[in-house]
Amino acid sequence: MIFKVFYQEFPEEVPVRERTKVLFVEEENERNVCKKLADRNINIEYIQVLDGKHLEYEKNTTEDFRVEKL
Repeated sequence: MIFKVFYQEFPEEVPVRERTKVLFVEEENERNVCKKLADRNINIEYIQVLDGKHLEYEKNTTEDFRVEKL
């Protein structure tokens, strides 16, 4: 499955929408995404499953669409 991870680079700061970054990850489930990103020292705000038309939309509209395999 492909997940869209919304995160902040600085976990010690209060989340600010304008500084939210996005990461696309391929993993089996949301729990595995959290476990594998734990060592990156980021503040994960939200994890969203991408499939079907939503995934196609992201591929077509995101300039640097890259899926990481953790």
